[in-house]
Amino acid sequence: METDADPRDLAVLYRIAALASDDVSVAAAENALLSELMRAFPADSGSLCLLNPHTGYLEISKHHGLPTDTGNFALKLGQGVTGWATLNREPLLVPDVTLDARYIAARATVRCEMAAPLLYGEHAIGCLNLDSDKPHAFSERDLARLARFAQQASRMLHRIWQLDRLQRESAQLETLVELGHSLVARLEESDLLTTLTRSGRSLFDARLCTLHACDPSQRMFELQAWSSELSFSDATLRREPFTHENSLIASALRLGKVVEFQELTGTTGHGAVDLPADPELCSMLAAPLLVDGAPTGVLAIYTNRPHRFSDAEKRLLAALASFASVALHNARLYARVFQSEESLRKTQTLTTLGLLAAEIAHEIRNPLTVIKLLHGALGTDFAPDDPRRRDLQVITEKIEQLEGIVTRVLSFARTPGVLHSRWQLAGIVEDTLLLLRAKLGQSGVQLRYAPPARPLHVEANKGQLQQVFLNLALNAVQAMPHGGALAVTFAEATAATGPVVHIDFADTGTGIPEAIQTRIFESFLSGRADGTGLGLGIAQRIVKDHHGELALVSTSPQGTTMRVTLPLRS
Repeated sequence: METDADPRDLAVLYRIAALASDDVSVAAAENALLSELMRAFPADSGSLCLLNPHTGYLEISKHHGLPTDTGNFALKLGQGVTGWATLNREPLLVPDVTLDARYIAARATVRCEMAAPLLYGEHAIGCLNLDSDKPHAFSERDLARLARFAQQASRMLHRIWQLDRLQRESAQLETLVELGHSLVARLEESDLLTTLTRSGRSLFDARLCTLHACDPSQRMFELQAWSSELSFSDATLRREPFTHENSLIASALRLGKVVEFQELTGTTGHGAVDLPADPELCSMLAAPLLVDGAPTGVLAIYTNRPHRFSDAEKRLLAALASFASVALHNARLYARVFQSEESLRKTQTLTTLGLLAAEIAHEIRNPLTVIKLLHGALGTDFAPDDPRRRDLQVITEKIEQLEGIVTRVLSFARTPGVLHSRWQLAGIVEDTLLLLRAKLGQSGVQLRYAPPARPLHVEANKGQLQQVFLNLALNAVQAMPHGGALAVTFAEATAATGPVVHIDFADTGTGIPEAIQTRIFESFLSGRADGTGLGLGIAQRIVKDHHGELALVSTSPQGTTMRVTLPLRS
């Protein structure tokens, strides 16, 4: 069907094409398209019908002049004038609908109808439909014009749908990236769960998003977190644990993949123990949370509209569930690391107190020895009834008692040689740095660790060496309040006593004040207001007990390097 190039039609075609480049929503573009057609023809009503790829039905997307409830009107392909035009991919004019058996009334007063299919390539994507209350209101020329407008509308709609899809996917990708950064920064499990469910609901524009933890051994589920619309009542959620039986979300774990339920209000949701008692919930998509192949929970989203989830949406939820699995696993690891670090700190405190007590006992023993010697030289030739004889006996007993206490304290503080054993040095250092991973991340400090070229073994007390390395690393982190870098390196060397290894801790901090550089190993000397001044002194004693040396290699406003030197064992 050909038509002359009417300037007014060219203007309509231009305005239709321009909708693809206008910054408008899909709904606004569809509405503007129908408005253009209503102005271009003597129509009393009109509709834009789109083919639902999931149901195969023609559904009214936009309409003008039809009853308000017409939006729920749907046609099978071939049904009605619109369905016939779409199925056959040909425009159709019905001059008098009362004489055509194909006509299905959407408005009682319609007498004339024409429809033109929306075609993209070889596929029909919908149909444009115009009605008039007068018989023979449209001509064959009008039908040709409508078909021409439909061709332009098909291209415009396809482009704007593509743009909308790209924008939505771009926004989803941006949300996923931001979520990834957010999850890395969050170490509290409760914060993680809240962030995940809120992001899940936002990504899918859902009414509800839930996260259930599961206990595989007991085959039990329990609600851990959720995010919902303001109108949603949390009272409809099941809070108490439930078994996998008659559970919708359990199927995601059973199958090990994303599962969907399109009709929750029908037989699908009937009797489900985990389905919230909210009548507005229509469809659900659930993804399993797996860590090293083991199930840990299920992430689910619920919509308040019937929805068939696309493959892209299923992949998106699977990606979100993967984020959730990794983040929760890391959060639990961090919690264990923090517990280990706290335990190590308590051990360090006890060691500090022990060494401090040993230092005090050592200082007491010298004057106590002098007192004992002088007391022994005083003589004991008092008369039996002289009260000073009894006083002298008491003094002797107390001196011996004090000497015993000092000896026991020194013996307790001394590291027994049996606690030393052969260790691979890199393993001790790496275990210590693992404890500091979260601390380094929070402080913005980058770790540059260079393991030794070959296995290096030392005879040591592992816990005490870890205390030394932890103290040096923490001092370095505290010297970099605004972030920086900590480098840990190994270097073999030869000393007079044999082969040794240097372990250097180099930071990019502010350096040690010049006034205390020569006294950093003295007890109770600290460059920080909250410091005790015991850390380096105790660390040096531990290293000496291991026949090694702890030294300050260099320090400046650009950074400090501390070195631990230990003898190697073959």
